[in-house]
Amino acid sequence: MDTHQTSSLLIGLAAMVLLACLLGALARQLGQPAVIGEVLAGIALGPTLFHGAIAKGLFPHDIRPLLSALAAVGVAVFMFLVGMEWDAAMIRGSGSLAATVSLSSILLPFGLGLLLALYLMGDYGTGDKTSFMLFIGISMSITAFPVLARILTDRRMTHTPLGVMALACASIDDVLAWSLLAAVVAISGSVGPDQWRILLAVPYLLGMLFVVRPLLQRYAARKPGLRLTPTAFACVLAGVLLSAAATEWVGLHYIFGAFLFGLILPRTGTEQLRAEVHGKLGQMNSTLLLPVFFLVAGLNVDLSGVGAAGLGTVALILLVAVGGKFTGAFAAARLNGMPVRQSAALATLMNTRGLTELIVLNVGLQLGFLKQDLYSLMVVMAVVTTAMAGPLLTWIVGRPTAEDMPKGHDVSEHLAGTAGKAA
Repeated sequence: MDTHQTSSLLIGLAAMVLLACLLGALARQLGQPAVIGEVLAGIALGPTLFHGAIAKGLFPHDIRPLLSALAAVGVAVFMFLVGMEWDAAMIRGSGSLAATVSLSSILLPFGLGLLLALYLMGDYGTGDKTSFMLFIGISMSITAFPVLARILTDRRMTHTPLGVMALACASIDDVLAWSLLAAVVAISGSVGPDQWRILLAVPYLLGMLFVVRPLLQRYAARKPGLRLTPTAFACVLAGVLLSAAATEWVGLHYIFGAFLFGLILPRTGTEQLRAEVHGKLGQMNSTLLLPVFFLVAGLNVDLSGVGAAGLGTVALILLVAVGGKFTGAFAAARLNGMPVRQSAALATLMNTRGLTELIVLNVGLQLGFLKQDLYSLMVVMAVVTTAMAGPLLTWIVGRPTAEDMPKGHDVSEHLAGTAGKAA
Protein backbone atom coordinates (compact mmCIF):
# COMPACT_ATOMS: atom_id res chain seq x y z
CA MET A 1 0.00 0.00 0.00
CA ASP A 2 1.26 3.46 -0.87
CA THR A 3 0.57 6.64 1.07
CA HIS A 4 -2.48 7.54 -1.04
CA GLN A 5 -4.09 4.13 -0.54
CA THR A 6 -3.41 4.18 3.20
CA SER A 7 -4.88 7.65 3.70
CA SER A 8 -7.89 6.82 1.48
CA LEU A 9 -8.55 3.66 3.47
CA LEU A 10 -8.35 5.38 6.85
CA ILE A 11 -10.48 8.36 5.80
CA GLY A 12 -13.07 6.08 4.23
CA LEU A 13 -13.24 3.88 7.32
CA ALA A 14 -13.68 6.92 9.56
CA ALA A 15 -16.52 8.19 7.38
CA MET A 16 -18.21 4.79 7.39
CA VAL A 17 -17.93 4.34 11.14
CA LEU A 18 -19.34 7.80 11.87
CA LEU A 19 -22.19 7.48 9.35
CA ALA A 20 -23.12 4.02 10.65
CA CYS A 21 -23.08 5.32 14.22
CA LEU A 22 -25.21 8.34 13.29
CA LEU A 23 -27.82 6.41 11.29
CA GLY A 24 -27.82 3.58 13.83
CA ALA A 25 -28.60 6.06 16.62
CA LEU A 26 -31.30 7.64 14.44
CA ALA A 27 -32.85 4.22 13.83
CA ARG A 28 -32.96 3.56 17.57
CA GLN A 29 -34.65 6.92 18.12
CA LEU A 30 -37.31 5.83 15.64
CA GLY A 31 -37.83 2.56 17.51
CA GLN A 32 -35.90 0.45 14.98
CA PRO A 33 -32.89 -1.85 15.49
CA ALA A 34 -29.61 -0.03 14.89
CA VAL A 35 -28.81 -2.50 12.10
CA ILE A 36 -31.44 -0.77 9.92
CA GLY A 37 -29.56 2.52 10.05
CA GLU A 38 -26.21 0.80 9.58
CA VAL A 39 -27.40 -1.05 6.48
CA LEU A 40 -28.82 2.17 5.06
CA ALA A 41 -25.45 3.84 5.71
CA GLY A 42 -23.77 1.20 3.57
CA ILE A 43 -26.34 1.61 0.80
CA ALA A 44 -26.05 5.42 0.94
CA LEU A 45 -22.31 5.19 0.24
CA GLY A 46 -22.85 2.77 -2.64
CA PRO A 47 -23.86 3.33 -6.26
CA THR A 48 -27.56 3.89 -5.45
CA LEU A 49 -27.09 7.61 -4.72
CA PHE A 50 -25.40 10.07 -7.10
CA HIS A 51 -24.36 7.27 -9.48
CA GLY A 52 -21.76 6.03 -7.01
CA ALA A 53 -19.87 9.34 -6.81
CA ILE A 54 -19.53 9.09 -3.02
CA ALA A 55 -18.15 5.56 -3.20
CA LYS A 56 -15.68 6.48 -5.95
CA GLY A 57 -14.41 9.45 -3.95
CA LEU A 58 -14.13 7.77 -0.55
CA PHE A 59 -13.37 4.20 -1.62
CA PRO A 60 -11.26 3.97 -4.79
CA HIS A 61 -11.28 0.59 -6.49
CA ASP A 62 -7.70 -0.18 -5.44
CA ILE A 63 -8.63 -0.25 -1.73
CA ARG A 64 -11.86 -2.24 -2.07
CA PRO A 65 -10.12 -5.64 -1.76
CA LEU A 66 -8.83 -4.40 1.61
CA LEU A 67 -12.36 -3.48 2.64
CA SER A 68 -13.59 -6.92 1.61
CA ALA A 69 -10.89 -8.53 3.75
CA LEU A 70 -11.89 -6.46 6.80
CA ALA A 71 -15.55 -7.25 6.15
CA ALA A 72 -14.76 -10.99 6.05
CA VAL A 73 -13.07 -10.77 9.46
CA GLY A 74 -16.06 -8.84 10.83
CA VAL A 75 -18.54 -11.44 9.58
CA ALA A 76 -16.40 -14.28 10.95
CA VAL A 77 -16.28 -12.64 14.39
CA PHE A 78 -20.03 -11.97 14.30
CA MET A 79 -20.79 -15.59 13.43
CA PHE A 80 -18.48 -16.72 16.24
CA LEU A 81 -20.37 -14.54 18.72
CA VAL A 82 -23.69 -15.91 17.49
CA GLY A 83 -22.42 -19.45 17.94
CA MET A 84 -20.99 -18.63 21.36
CA GLU A 85 -24.36 -17.32 22.59
CA TRP A 86 -26.40 -20.13 21.07
CA ASP A 87 -27.50 -22.50 23.82
CA ALA A 88 -29.26 -25.80 23.19
CA ALA A 89 -30.82 -25.50 26.64
CA MET A 90 -33.13 -22.84 25.21
CA ILE A 91 -34.80 -25.58 23.21
CA ARG A 92 -35.16 -28.00 26.11
CA GLY A 93 -38.31 -27.24 28.09
CA SER A 94 -40.08 -25.53 25.20
CA GLY A 95 -42.06 -28.65 24.35
CA SER A 96 -43.09 -29.39 20.80
CA LEU A 97 -44.12 -25.79 20.10
CA ALA A 98 -40.63 -24.41 19.36
CA ALA A 99 -39.69 -27.31 17.09
CA THR A 100 -43.02 -27.24 15.24
CA VAL A 101 -43.00 -23.48 14.69
CA SER A 102 -39.36 -23.52 13.55
CA LEU A 103 -39.86 -26.35 11.08
CA SER A 104 -43.03 -24.91 9.59
CA SER A 105 -41.57 -21.40 9.40
CA ILE A 106 -38.68 -22.80 7.35
CA LEU A 107 -40.40 -25.43 5.23
CA LEU A 108 -43.29 -23.28 3.97
CA PRO A 109 -41.21 -20.23 2.90
CA PHE A 110 -38.57 -22.60 1.50
CA GLY A 111 -41.17 -24.30 -0.68
CA LEU A 112 -42.66 -20.99 -1.77
CA GLY A 113 -39.12 -19.77 -2.46
CA LEU A 114 -38.57 -22.65 -4.86
CA LEU A 115 -41.71 -21.61 -6.77
CA LEU A 116 -40.56 -17.99 -6.71
CA ALA A 117 -37.19 -19.05 -8.13
CA LEU A 118 -38.94 -20.75 -11.04
CA TYR A 119 -40.73 -17.49 -11.80
CA LEU A 120 -37.54 -15.40 -11.46
CA MET A 121 -35.39 -17.82 -13.45
CA GLY A 122 -35.93 -16.11 -16.79
CA ASP A 123 -34.88 -12.60 -15.73
CA TYR A 124 -32.58 -13.24 -12.77
CA GLY A 125 -31.48 -16.87 -12.97
CA THR A 126 -27.87 -18.06 -12.99
CA GLY A 127 -26.22 -20.91 -14.85
CA ASP A 128 -26.71 -23.36 -11.98
CA LYS A 129 -30.49 -23.59 -11.82
CA THR A 130 -30.57 -26.07 -8.93
CA SER A 131 -28.33 -23.94 -6.70
CA PHE A 132 -30.30 -20.82 -7.65
CA MET A 133 -33.60 -22.39 -6.66
CA LEU A 134 -32.29 -23.82 -3.41
CA PHE A 135 -30.63 -20.55 -2.48
CA ILE A 136 -33.80 -18.51 -3.08
CA GLY A 137 -35.66 -21.00 -0.89
CA ILE A 138 -33.13 -20.53 1.91
CA SER A 139 -33.22 -16.74 1.54
CA MET A 140 -36.96 -16.80 2.16
CA SER A 141 -36.50 -18.97 5.29
CA ILE A 142 -34.04 -16.91 7.34
CA THR A 143 -34.75 -15.57 10.83
CA ALA A 144 -32.11 -13.33 12.42
CA PHE A 145 -31.67 -14.63 15.96
CA PRO A 146 -29.41 -11.73 17.12
CA VAL A 147 -31.69 -8.98 15.80
CA LEU A 148 -34.77 -10.71 17.18
CA ALA A 149 -33.04 -10.94 20.56
CA ARG A 150 -32.20 -7.23 20.43
CA ILE A 151 -35.82 -6.31 19.63
CA LEU A 152 -36.99 -8.35 22.61
CA THR A 153 -34.33 -6.84 24.87
CA ASP A 154 -35.19 -3.27 23.86
CA ARG A 155 -38.87 -3.97 24.56
CA ARG A 156 -38.06 -5.77 27.85
CA MET A 157 -39.68 -8.94 26.55
CA THR A 158 -36.82 -11.44 26.94
CA HIS A 159 -38.25 -12.64 30.28
CA THR A 160 -41.85 -12.99 29.07
CA PRO A 161 -43.08 -16.41 27.94
CA LEU A 162 -43.67 -15.05 24.44
CA GLY A 163 -40.13 -13.66 24.26
CA VAL A 164 -38.56 -16.86 25.53
CA MET A 165 -40.54 -18.93 23.04
CA ALA A 166 -39.52 -16.63 20.20
CA LEU A 167 -35.86 -17.03 21.17
CA ALA A 168 -36.19 -20.81 21.30
CA CYS A 169 -37.87 -20.92 17.88
CA ALA A 170 -35.33 -18.56 16.33
CA SER A 171 -32.40 -20.55 17.73
CA ILE A 172 -33.68 -23.74 16.09
CA ASP A 173 -34.43 -21.80 12.92
CA ASP A 174 -30.85 -20.45 12.85
CA VAL A 175 -29.23 -23.89 13.02
CA LEU A 176 -31.60 -25.36 10.44
CA ALA A 177 -31.05 -22.47 8.03
CA TRP A 178 -27.25 -22.60 8.37
CA SER A 179 -27.34 -26.35 7.84
CA LEU A 180 -29.41 -25.94 4.67
CA LEU A 181 -27.06 -23.26 3.39
CA ALA A 182 -24.03 -25.42 4.11
CA ALA A 183 -25.62 -28.26 2.15
CA VAL A 184 -26.32 -25.99 -0.84
CA VAL A 185 -22.75 -24.64 -0.79
CA ALA A 186 -21.42 -28.19 -0.59
CA ILE A 187 -23.43 -29.55 -3.52
CA SER A 188 -22.81 -26.48 -5.69
CA GLY A 189 -19.15 -27.42 -6.23
CA SER A 190 -18.03 -23.86 -5.46
CA VAL A 191 -14.57 -25.07 -4.42
CA GLY A 192 -13.79 -25.83 -8.08
CA PRO A 193 -11.51 -28.64 -9.25
CA ASP A 194 -10.64 -29.60 -5.67
CA GLN A 195 -14.23 -30.53 -4.91
CA TRP A 196 -13.05 -33.71 -3.18
CA ARG A 197 -12.09 -31.56 -0.19
CA ILE A 198 -15.76 -31.16 0.72
CA LEU A 199 -15.60 -34.74 1.99
CA LEU A 200 -13.32 -33.49 4.78
CA ALA A 201 -16.14 -31.33 6.18
CA VAL A 202 -17.73 -34.32 7.94
CA PRO A 203 -14.60 -35.48 9.84
CA TYR A 204 -13.84 -31.85 10.66
CA LEU A 205 -17.31 -31.37 12.16
CA LEU A 206 -17.06 -34.63 14.11
CA GLY A 207 -13.58 -33.75 15.35
CA MET A 208 -14.71 -30.34 16.59
CA LEU A 209 -17.77 -31.74 18.35
CA PHE A 210 -16.36 -34.95 19.81
CA VAL A 211 -12.65 -34.19 20.28
CA VAL A 212 -12.01 -30.46 20.59
CA ARG A 213 -15.18 -29.67 22.53
CA PRO A 214 -14.62 -32.30 25.26
CA LEU A 215 -11.00 -31.15 25.61
CA LEU A 216 -12.13 -27.56 26.09
CA GLN A 217 -14.74 -28.69 28.61
CA ARG A 218 -12.11 -30.58 30.63
CA TYR A 219 -9.80 -27.58 30.61
CA ALA A 220 -12.63 -25.29 31.76
CA ALA A 221 -13.50 -27.75 34.55
CA ARG A 222 -9.91 -27.64 35.82
CA LYS A 223 -9.75 -23.85 35.62
CA PRO A 224 -12.87 -22.49 37.35
CA GLY A 225 -13.54 -18.79 36.97
CA LEU A 226 -11.61 -18.36 33.71
CA ARG A 227 -10.88 -14.73 32.83
CA LEU A 228 -9.99 -13.09 29.54
CA THR A 229 -6.23 -12.74 29.84
CA PRO A 230 -4.23 -11.57 26.79
CA THR A 231 -3.20 -15.19 26.19
CA ALA A 232 -6.78 -16.45 26.39
CA PHE A 233 -7.95 -13.68 24.06
CA ALA A 234 -5.25 -14.55 21.53
CA CYS A 235 -6.19 -18.24 21.68
CA VAL A 236 -9.87 -17.47 21.13
CA LEU A 237 -9.12 -15.23 18.14
CA ALA A 238 -6.74 -17.78 16.66
CA GLY A 239 -9.34 -20.51 17.11
CA VAL A 240 -12.02 -18.46 15.33
CA LEU A 241 -9.75 -17.63 12.38
CA LEU A 242 -8.34 -21.15 12.03
CA SER A 243 -11.76 -22.78 12.18
CA ALA A 244 -13.08 -20.29 9.61
CA ALA A 245 -10.09 -20.96 7.38
CA ALA A 246 -10.60 -24.72 7.65
CA THR A 247 -14.21 -24.66 6.46
CA GLU A 248 -13.32 -22.22 3.69
CA TRP A 249 -10.54 -24.55 2.51
CA VAL A 250 -12.69 -27.67 2.45
CA GLY A 251 -15.27 -25.92 0.28
CA LEU A 252 -17.77 -24.58 2.80
CA HIS A 253 -17.92 -20.87 3.51
CA TYR A 254 -15.77 -19.48 6.32
CA ILE A 255 -18.87 -18.39 8.26
CA PHE A 256 -19.60 -22.01 9.18
CA GLY A 257 -16.20 -22.56 10.77
CA ALA A 258 -16.48 -19.36 12.81
CA PHE A 259 -19.99 -20.29 13.97
CA LEU A 260 -18.88 -23.83 14.84
CA PHE A 261 -15.99 -22.60 16.99
CA GLY A 262 -18.37 -20.42 18.99
CA LEU A 263 -20.75 -23.36 19.29
CA ILE A 264 -18.19 -25.71 20.87
CA LEU A 265 -16.96 -23.32 23.56
CA PRO A 266 -17.94 -24.66 26.99
CA ARG A 267 -21.00 -23.08 28.62
CA THR A 268 -20.28 -24.17 32.20
CA GLY A 269 -17.48 -22.54 34.15
CA THR A 270 -16.71 -19.99 31.45
CA GLU A 271 -19.47 -17.46 32.05
CA GLN A 272 -17.04 -14.67 32.97
CA LEU A 273 -14.74 -15.45 30.05
CA ARG A 274 -17.58 -15.50 27.54
CA ALA A 275 -19.03 -12.25 28.87
CA GLU A 276 -15.65 -10.54 28.54
CA VAL A 277 -15.10 -11.94 25.04
CA HIS A 278 -18.53 -10.73 23.99
CA GLY A 279 -17.94 -7.31 25.53
CA LYS A 280 -14.47 -6.59 24.16
CA LEU A 281 -14.58 -8.39 20.84
CA GLY A 282 -18.24 -7.61 20.19
CA GLN A 283 -17.84 -3.88 20.74
CA MET A 284 -14.87 -3.57 18.40
CA ASN A 285 -16.61 -5.69 15.80
CA SER A 286 -19.90 -3.78 15.88
CA THR A 287 -18.17 -0.39 15.86
CA LEU A 288 -15.61 -0.95 13.07
CA LEU A 289 -15.71 -4.27 11.25
CA LEU A 290 -19.46 -4.75 10.77
CA PRO A 291 -19.89 -1.20 9.37
CA VAL A 292 -17.22 -2.18 6.83
CA PHE A 293 -19.32 -5.23 5.97
CA PHE A 294 -22.39 -3.01 5.54
CA LEU A 295 -20.31 -0.80 3.24
CA VAL A 296 -19.12 -3.74 1.13
CA ALA A 297 -22.70 -5.02 0.98
CA GLY A 298 -23.94 -1.54 0.03
CA LEU A 299 -21.39 -1.20 -2.77
CA ASN A 300 -23.14 -4.13 -4.44
CA VAL A 301 -26.62 -2.62 -4.06
CA ASP A 302 -27.73 -0.43 -6.94
CA LEU A 303 -31.35 0.66 -6.76
CA SER A 304 -30.96 3.67 -9.03
CA GLY A 305 -32.26 1.83 -12.08
CA VAL A 306 -35.15 -0.02 -10.46
CA GLY A 307 -38.27 0.62 -12.50
CA ALA A 308 -41.85 -0.59 -12.35
CA ALA A 309 -40.80 -4.17 -13.14
CA GLY A 310 -38.22 -4.11 -10.36
CA LEU A 311 -40.75 -2.76 -7.87
CA GLY A 312 -43.12 -5.54 -8.87
CA THR A 313 -40.40 -8.10 -8.25
CA VAL A 314 -39.66 -6.59 -4.81
CA ALA A 315 -43.37 -6.78 -3.96
CA LEU A 316 -43.50 -10.43 -5.01
CA ILE A 317 -40.34 -11.26 -3.01
CA LEU A 318 -41.83 -9.56 0.06
CA LEU A 319 -45.11 -11.39 -0.39
CA VAL A 320 -43.37 -14.76 -0.47
CA ALA A 321 -40.89 -13.95 2.32
CA VAL A 322 -43.39 -12.39 4.73
CA GLY A 323 -46.36 -14.54 3.82
CA GLY A 324 -44.45 -17.81 3.96
CA LYS A 325 -42.80 -17.10 7.30
CA PHE A 326 -45.89 -15.64 8.92
CA THR A 327 -48.28 -18.33 7.72
CA GLY A 328 -45.94 -21.19 8.65
CA ALA A 329 -45.23 -19.89 12.16
CA PHE A 330 -48.80 -18.74 12.83
CA ALA A 331 -50.40 -22.02 11.72
CA ALA A 332 -48.00 -24.12 13.80
CA ALA A 333 -48.51 -21.93 16.89
CA ARG A 334 -52.29 -22.15 16.59
CA LEU A 335 -52.17 -25.94 16.15
CA ASN A 336 -50.24 -26.08 19.43
CA GLY A 337 -52.96 -24.15 21.25
CA MET A 338 -51.38 -20.70 21.39
CA PRO A 339 -53.91 -17.83 21.38
CA VAL A 340 -54.41 -15.90 18.13
CA ARG A 341 -52.76 -12.69 19.31
CA GLN A 342 -49.63 -14.41 20.62
CA SER A 343 -49.46 -16.63 17.54
CA ALA A 344 -49.46 -13.53 15.34
CA ALA A 345 -46.81 -11.88 17.51
CA LEU A 346 -44.57 -14.96 17.33
CA ALA A 347 -45.01 -15.16 13.55
CA THR A 348 -44.11 -11.46 13.28
CA LEU A 349 -40.91 -11.96 15.26
CA MET A 350 -39.93 -14.92 13.09
CA ASN A 351 -40.05 -12.59 10.08
CA THR A 352 -37.08 -10.58 11.40
CA ARG A 353 -34.13 -11.10 9.05
CA GLY A 354 -31.60 -8.30 9.56
CA LEU A 355 -27.86 -8.90 9.40
CA THR A 356 -28.21 -12.67 9.13
CA GLU A 357 -30.06 -12.30 5.82
CA LEU A 358 -27.39 -9.90 4.54
CA ILE A 359 -24.67 -12.43 5.34
CA VAL A 360 -26.58 -15.15 3.49
CA LEU A 361 -27.17 -12.88 0.49
CA ASN A 362 -23.48 -11.97 0.34
CA VAL A 363 -22.58 -15.66 0.36
CA GLY A 364 -24.94 -16.11 -2.59
CA LEU A 365 -23.39 -13.17 -4.45
CA GLN A 366 -19.82 -14.35 -3.82
CA LEU A 367 -20.55 -17.91 -4.95
CA GLY A 368 -22.54 -16.87 -8.01
CA PHE A 369 -25.96 -18.01 -6.80
CA LEU A 370 -27.30 -14.45 -7.20
CA LYS A 371 -26.77 -11.77 -9.80
CA GLN A 372 -26.22 -8.22 -8.60
CA ASP A 373 -29.64 -6.94 -9.70
CA LEU A 374 -31.55 -9.61 -7.75
CA TYR A 375 -29.14 -9.21 -4.83
CA SER A 376 -30.12 -5.52 -4.61
CA LEU A 377 -33.82 -6.38 -4.50
CA MET A 378 -33.27 -9.05 -1.86
CA VAL A 379 -31.44 -6.54 0.35
CA VAL A 380 -34.55 -4.35 0.20
CA MET A 381 -36.56 -7.34 1.43
CA ALA A 382 -34.13 -7.86 4.33
CA VAL A 383 -34.41 -4.21 5.41
CA VAL A 384 -38.21 -4.05 5.10
CA THR A 385 -38.90 -7.30 6.98
CA THR A 386 -36.62 -6.20 9.81
CA ALA A 387 -38.05 -2.68 10.01
CA MET A 388 -41.66 -3.86 10.13
CA ALA A 389 -41.19 -6.26 13.05
CA GLY A 390 -41.21 -3.67 15.85
CA PRO A 391 -44.25 -1.63 14.73
CA LEU A 392 -46.26 -4.76 13.94
CA LEU A 393 -45.40 -6.23 17.32
CA THR A 394 -46.63 -3.09 19.07
CA TRP A 395 -49.83 -3.13 17.03
CA ILE A 396 -50.51 -6.79 17.80
CA VAL A 397 -49.65 -7.18 21.49
CA GLY A 398 -48.22 -3.97 22.88
CA ARG A 399 -46.10 -5.06 25.85
CA PRO A 400 -47.18 -8.62 26.71
CA THR A 401 -47.41 -9.89 30.27
CA ALA A 402 -46.67 -13.32 31.73
CA GLU A 403 -50.32 -14.25 31.32
CA ASP A 404 -50.19 -13.83 27.55
CA MET A 405 -49.24 -17.47 26.94
CA PRO A 406 -50.60 -20.80 28.10
CA LYS A 407 -48.82 -22.38 31.04
CA GLY A 408 -47.93 -25.45 29.04
CA HIS A 409 -45.06 -23.70 27.28
CA ASP A 410 -42.79 -22.57 30.10
CA VAL A 411 -39.10 -22.00 29.36
CA SER A 412 -36.43 -20.80 31.76
CA GLU A 413 -36.25 -17.01 31.98
CA HIS A 414 -32.52 -17.28 32.58
CA LEU A 415 -32.02 -18.66 29.08
CA ALA A 416 -33.85 -15.74 27.54
CA GLY A 417 -31.55 -13.33 29.33
CA THR A 418 -28.55 -15.17 27.97
CA ALA A 419 -29.86 -15.08 24.42
CA GLY A 420 -30.64 -11.41 24.66
CA LYS A 421 -26.94 -10.64 24.75
CA ALA A 422 -26.44 -11.99 21.25
CA ALA A 423 -27.70 -8.94 19.40
